[in-house]
Amino acid sequence: MQLGFVSAILADQSFRHVMTTAKEIGYDCVEIMCWPVGKVERRYAGVTHIDVDNLDDRAIAEIQQVVADTGVSTSGLGYYPNPLSPKQEESETAVRHIYKVLEGAHKLGIKQVNTFLGRDPGLSIDAQWNRLLDTWRPIVRRAEELGLRIGIENCPMLFSENGWPGGLNIFNSPMVWRRTFNDIPSAALGINFDPSHLVWTFIDPVPPIYEFKDKLFHVHAKDARVDRDKLQECGILNPLGWHTPKLPGMGDCNWGSFFGALSDVGYTGPVCVEVEDRAYEGSLEQRHRSLVQSYRYLSQYVVKVGAAY
Repeated sequence: MQLGFVSAILADQSFRHVMTTAKEIGYDCVEIMCWPVGKVERRYAGVTHIDVDNLDDRAIAEIQQVVADTGVSTSGLGYYPNPLSPKQEESETAVRHIYKVLEGAHKLGIKQVNTFLGRDPGLSIDAQWNRLLDTWRPIVRRAEELGLRIGIENCPMLFSENGWPGGLNIFNSPMVWRRTFNDIPSAALGINFDPSHLVWTFIDPVPPIYEFKDKLFHVHAKDARVDRDKLQECGILNPLGWHTPKLPGMGDCNWGSFFGALSDVGYTGPVCVEVEDRAYEGSLEQRHRSLVQSYRYLSQYVVKVGAAY
């Protein structure tokens, strides 16, 4: 396995700074955010460290030079919109840009793209399933043509009023993963597995690793803390009241069991820290410290070949 981080936490820094930071801390790779350039209100969204809209030969050469200079690889390109939004313009923009990210990854020789399936939060799963298939079958087909893999993250995206009541990403449980892979049977489609979202939806993250071992394309390392006192007060229908994203080791995820399962199934891909811990957002120094702290914690489970003991 390779340790990395998601570049969104360094949103205001350059691509070179992101990769240099990874090298200095000891990370092997970085998942690079590739949103369209422009303002987005959602936290950790709208981050553009590689602009796939302007990926000419010069830009490609500059990116490849940074990779060569730092020795840090790109675990994948990330873009997490809502392709199934009930707002037609938002949906069309998301789908159009997903295709651009696929083309950009191909140009750069990067084999992995990570994203969301999306969801109309006001509809049941069954009521929008045909739309999901109509939207995603062509996207997956294009990934196949380009020799790419798409990892769908399992975040429910139920964190704001506009996500009520179903959330903004339908790919939120093993039940839905199973149905997705059955109806879109492709070696190009898999999971960007984040255990934190299973923790706060009260699903044990370990058993799905064994069932979906062949679909584990990419892993996010984020923890989640469930405040039982607040849960008692507001109930499961208000997740903002009792669920808090935390750095690895500071929440309720059993990381020993998690990495034990990954090693059992022979997972050898990237494990990228996704920092969404508000306790570390106050300054660039604090965000940098969150990456150092996460690296030191996870290094007990993932040791570099040739590292000093």
